[in-house]
Amino acid sequence: MSGQVVDSERFLKELDNWIGENSAQLVAWRRDLHVHPELSRGELRTTQVVVDELQKAGLSPRVLPQGVGVVCDIGPAGPLVGLRADMDALPIAEMTGLPFSSTVEGVSHACGHDGHTAILLGVAKALASMGDLPIGVRLVFQAAEEVMPGGALDAVTAGVTRGVSQFYALHCDPKLEVGKVGLRAGPITSAADHVEVVLHSPGGHTSRPHLTADLVYAMGTVITGLPGVLSRRIDPRTSTVMVWGAANAGDAPNAIPQEGRLRGTVRTGDHATWALLEPLVREIIAGLLAPLSVRYDLIYKRGVPPVVNDAVSTELLSQAITSVGPNALADTPQSGGGEDFSWYLENVPGAMARLGVWSGHGPQVDLHQPNFDLDERALAVGVRTLAGVVLQAGLHAR
Repeated sequence: MSGQVVDSERFLKELDNWIGENSAQLVAWRRDLHVHPELSRGELRTTQVVVDELQKAGLSPRVLPQGVGVVCDIGPAGPLVGLRADMDALPIAEMTGLPFSSTVEGVSHACGHDGHTAILLGVAKALASMGDLPIGVRLVFQAAEEVMPGGALDAVTAGVTRGVSQFYALHCDPKLEVGKVGLRAGPITSAADHVEVVLHSPGGHTSRPHLTADLVYAMGTVITGLPGVLSRRIDPRTSTVMVWGAANAGDAPNAIPQEGRLRGTVRTGDHATWALLEPLVREIIAGLLAPLSVRYDLIYKRGVPPVVNDAVSTELLSQAITSVGPNALADTPQSGGGEDFSWYLENVPGAMARLGVWSGHGPQVDLHQPNFDLDERALAVGVRTLAGVVLQAGLHAR
């Protein structure tokens, strides 16, 4: 038992020393990536930056088979702890006015993945600078988190979960002040599926709807009916919600259009309910449209399951967060957002935490907004947290 305490003290002291000496480098990596954002599955420059930096640390990174994304193992043979960061940007024009704003028109890191990548680079460099590590570590720099199907499935297919006993990740949270890390056991994100309904009618004159199929009326029936019926068919305690994001049909006020299109998402916080959603959505839409003589095509795209933090991994991550500072650990609610880190946890246990990136002053700008930014002090907190969970996992494995 005393050996573990000495190892812990040495590990944390070396980690804190590395962070103190390299905090400016963390910021430089993040800003470089921020200036050069790349969309999902196009992260070629980002991949090369990661490879170059890992090789400078004497490591042996491997590019994933799709040509984007990197995996790199550090430390002793045996069980591995997996750490994941996502790398892709969003098709959103930046409006922050920062001196290091995106130089790519219409593309920006409006979700903080530049910070995630810089943090995992810092973890890699810090661990590589130490002596013996308490456990082997697998670093995964993942492409294409922002699309469905996401890059997590590519990484899992490439075998990144094989030999890994636990997987961990962080995600920026602008609702938490810098220095705080939010964590909860159980579901921390939600399943998110895409629903698209394309409706077809012969069209006609609005004075004679009885002689055709009234497509816009049918659209309205689905727009209000599907969310309403779902709410009566599914336990409300599962936090299931259906919301439309786009509805398009017609141009002329006196003509019934021939085609209309609805697009939206259905989300649930319950893993078992996720498996029921697609057949239920199909059943409800068929019932709503049956009396209206409108033909339709339903394109249902299953997205991601919820991220479900298992109890043991959550406890280890909690201990790592607590070691950052006595007030670092914070409660966090389950989010309605989706996150493809969940696919790793379908294969091995693990946990995700929310990294506070709000400065504590001014508005809390949400993720995916064009003026989103992060307080760069959070980068050091992220490195301390993820490297700290490596120590906790190593102690737990002994």
